[in-house]
Amino acid sequence: MGEGIGGYTVTVHRKGRVAAVLPLQEHWLPLSNLDLLLPPLDVGVFFCYETLPGSPSFATMFSSLKGSLVQALVTYYPFAGEVVTNSTGEPELLCNNRGVDFFEAYADVELRELSLYKPDESLGEKLMPKKEGGVFCVQATLLKCGGLVVACAFDHRVADAVSADMFLVAWAELASSKPVSRIPSFRRSLLNPRRPGRHDSFPDRLFAPISSLSRPTSPPPLQQPAVSRIYYITAEDVDRMQTAASSGGAAHRTKVEAFTAYLWRVLAKGTVSGDKPCRMGLVVDGRSRLDARAMFNYFGNVLTLPYGTLSAAELGRMELPEVADAVHEFLRPAVTAEHFRGLVDWVESHRPEPAVARVYLEDEEGGVACILSSGRRFPASELEFGWGKPALASYYFPWGGSTGFVMPTPSAKGNGDWVVYAYLLKDLVEVLEAESPQVLRPLTPDYVLSQTSQARSG
Repeated sequence: MGEGIGGYTVTVHRKGRVAAVLPLQEHWLPLSNLDLLLPPLDVGVFFCYETLPGSPSFATMFSSLKGSLVQALVTYYPFAGEVVTNSTGEPELLCNNRGVDFFEAYADVELRELSLYKPDESLGEKLMPKKEGGVFCVQATLLKCGGLVVACAFDHRVADAVSADMFLVAWAELASSKPVSRIPSFRRSLLNPRRPGRHDSFPDRLFAPISSLSRPTSPPPLQQPAVSRIYYITAEDVDRMQTAASSGGAAHRTKVEAFTAYLWRVLAKGTVSGDKPCRMGLVVDGRSRLDARAMFNYFGNVLTLPYGTLSAAELGRMELPEVADAVHEFLRPAVTAEHFRGLVDWVESHRPEPAVARVYLEDEEGGVACILSSGRRFPASELEFGWGKPALASYYFPWGGSTGFVMPTPSAKGNGDWVVYAYLLKDLVEVLEAESPQVLRPLTPDYVLSQTSQARSG
């Protein structure tokens, strides 16, 4: 099998709205100060299921998806609401049980034919729903082979990936007649600002109030196209990368630190000049840093975005362990409870003015920038709605700017491999794929599908 195809037709047969099965009293849920750091962007996530012997009919699948969704929205009611602007100009969540837009569709393509390596072509406007309102939407698409693609989009201002993952698992659990294993917490007081507030200078290095910027915050027209790609990394290559990043007398580095260092070095090769800056950011989840027990089931955004800047020439002279050390150093001040408390206070001191993460800003000196968001806890193998585990599950976030976004998640195979979603400028994709030995390998149907499915298709 090759890379697959992107050209096919999708027909939406039915569009409806799914609301919580129990009536909910309309109320307002304020966004926390950490929610207010997020821009109004939608994040996509999708799951591909093979047709297997004994799989239920498509009508049964649709019924199960919607029937369990109306139950899940009772517990995870913010996803059934909508974000509105309050009197101070800030976004706020109206929990009114508006419901979730649900699209039922058919695609005249088989799963083995999808060009999953190039999701802009194979998923994009076809299998990924475009959110028209509300906070969350779903499209379930039957494929010609009997397989199914379930794709969702959610408002990032309401939930981070940890929150979305909690919801997706609860949805799958209810579809399988299991109790919800994680009841979400909407206890905003956990992220209340202190009185009086206090913070050091670190938040000013990571975020900027819009009024302090000398140029528009909206992404400028791209000088070259940005594209999405999905790769996989074998468990052996992940281990080798970590070992290499921890060698030479360096301290032990995590797999995520090692991969971030690898990306930073490779992407620096895509700059046009050695003196140009190369910025690498790494999203940090603050739940375990603040209060692991109280925050474990917290629903919302608990994120910060530290980053480092080195010139392409500097990165070219550095070995992988040295770059991994640099990653560890720019992370160090961001992985403390005090940083997150200070960040909450920093936002409070600037409200209602919005802020933007500095790593996203266009650098007047040029160069490249990329953000890595680790999805190492992504529950791919738990998204079982009653017809088997997904053959593939991944996030999809072509956000529209020039700053790259890379998200590794565990492979649904459960063998230690990673599936890596990457949104990068096209020139940087070419640099990444030219690396030898090749670590990021294009995701092909051969990798995704089971041997049984391949034998049937042959």
